[in-house]
Amino acid sequence: MIDTSGELWRGEDFADLAAFIREYQAEGYAVGEVTESVCGQCGGRAFRVLAGQDAAQRTCTGCGTSEFIVDSADYWEEAEPDECECPCGGDEFAAAVGFSLRPDGDVRWVSLGLRCLADGTLGVYTDWKINYGPSAHLVTKA
Repeated sequence: MIDTSGELWRGEDFADLAAFIREYQAEGYAVGEVTESVCGQCGGRAFRVLAGQDAAQRTCTGCGTSEFIVDSADYWEEAEPDECECPCGGDEFAAAVGFSLRPDGDVRWVSLGLRCLADGTLGVYTDWKINYGPSAHLVTKA
């Protein structure tokens, strides 16, 4: 259950992170689906994350595999990414992506939510608009 008693919200699991992303609603768009980030190589769920404008990349702390999130590879050179860090100083996160969907099922907006594995702090570290279609396939690229 999300702890909203302090200045920063904290959670314990994917359900808490998903609820936080749904509450965030980037640009006011309701989040229709939230997908947990899972390493495609080892199945790990702990990451170090680089995020910039319209792009993010996660690196599994278990096996070191790096993967772009959603369509980030297409915008990486312009993204000017920085390493994500929790206010507590932690840099290892559970990650999930919230997707705002258009009526036809295409993705309208994405939000990258992170839960610090050191203290549970929840945050949305970047979000961006998807200006093309078809884009429904992006929900599998968290």
